[in-house]
Amino acid sequence: MDLLLQGLTVLFSHWYNIAAIFGGVAVGIIVGALPGLGPVAVIAIALPFTYLMGSLEAMMLLLGIYIGGIYGGSITAILLNSPGTPNSAATLFDGYPMAQQGKAQKALKMALFGSVTGGILSALGLLLIAPLLAKIALKFGPPEYFAIIVFSLTIIGSVSGKSLLKGLICATIGLLLSTIGLCPISGTSRFCFDNINLSSGLSIIAMLIGIFALSEVMFQAEKAIRRKGQEAFLEESAKLEDQRVSLKEFIRMKWLLLRSSAIGMSIGTLPGIGAVTAAFISYGAAVRAAKEPERFGKGALEGVAAAETANNAVTGAALIPLLVLGIPGDVVTAILLGALIIHGMVPGPELFETQGPTMFGLILGLLVGNLVMLLIGRIFIKFGGLVTKAARHVVFPVTVTLCIVGTYAINSSFFDLEIMFIFGIIGYFMRKWGFPIPPLIIAFILGPMAEINLRQALIISDGSMRIFLVSPISLAFLILTFLSIAGVIYRRAKER
Repeated sequence: MDLLLQGLTVLFSHWYNIAAIFGGVAVGIIVGALPGLGPVAVIAIALPFTYLMGSLEAMMLLLGIYIGGIYGGSITAILLNSPGTPNSAATLFDGYPMAQQGKAQKALKMALFGSVTGGILSALGLLLIAPLLAKIALKFGPPEYFAIIVFSLTIIGSVSGKSLLKGLICATIGLLLSTIGLCPISGTSRFCFDNINLSSGLSIIAMLIGIFALSEVMFQAEKAIRRKGQEAFLEESAKLEDQRVSLKEFIRMKWLLLRSSAIGMSIGTLPGIGAVTAAFISYGAAVRAAKEPERFGKGALEGVAAAETANNAVTGAALIPLLVLGIPGDVVTAILLGALIIHGMVPGPELFETQGPTMFGLILGLLVGNLVMLLIGRIFIKFGGLVTKAARHVVFPVTVTLCIVGTYAINSSFFDLEIMFIFGIIGYFMRKWGFPIPPLIIAFILGPMAEINLRQALIISDGSMRIFLVSPISLAFLILTFLSIAGVIYRRAKER
């Protein structure tokens, strides 16, 4: 309690600490909402500007960009069917269908409320149980990671639409596409066809933007040409309940929000897994727990809540191995590690003893940042509502322009633009022929993590598969995988 009070004093002793939080969150939301850009690039750019700042002020700015960027991706995911960041890929499944039903404002507000809930709970977890979670994270190795990824892949059965066979076909193609590039273990070139641009694999952002946003523009443009109308891009429902998230609805989803936050915190604590996996696992858990799982993928409010709560719950949890153990879990926390060292705070077990007040001020600042995000997010939602009222002939060119600029900005590569257009055409025909897009994307994103952890585990065990059964954690997740697959088969049989 002593350190907590000192942390409060340090945080609120200077107005520019709070100003840094406001500025970071606002910049993060804007950047996160732009397809192709994300918090990683902006935090890296902002890092040199923090050299002359105080240590807490600098970290508040960077953490504000981090949490704002994770949430910001949901805005374009819901309104334009284009994830601002890969972390918002799961939000697309129900967010954009809700927008098409005239419930864009409701989806945006649920994404914001879920994000703030997940962010606050993960900050409290960082404050109260960081050492315990860090010790649990140390028990995870390649077998445990592989089992978690395999369990995550079972969501494919729930997002395959009417045809499970088509969903499995798309997932298989996604896994094959994820193997393009250099082998992560041996460095061997795979499916590159002597094209150096393919050596690092297909760009996930280019693929996401193409297959979701660009294909949607093509599909909607075709419908508009047939109808010869210039109506609004998204119709807005006149019903009040379709434009807001009531307190009753929020309370009804209390267990979903708590479960999603717990999943996000658990996954965020594990280095190398990330918010994308957390969002998919949380989404899958919401589908399995739902009384009407068939609503998911067609505009379920619970789908948006589960995905956004989990990926924002990762933000606070990802700082646990960073601050307690000095282990960065992803690119963002690696940059934050550099920022901490630059400002004289060496992460590790002794950090909270040597610089306790500053560390507690940082954690409390993360809590304040999520409350600030609630305020700034409401303002951005009002501006986002203008998209729903714009005419199609205005929105389509703007969307295509954002797609091109965002894709090119990642690597300054024209090859990424080619990938985007190719997958835009593929996505268009997948929609026309009834092939579900989510299974392909889920398999493509999770495939590389599954492969590298499988191969590392087999190297450790000298090729023996027993390694996955010896570990209690790995065995538990494999049993959950089996039960999840059995549940999907049973549900499909019952529907027939």
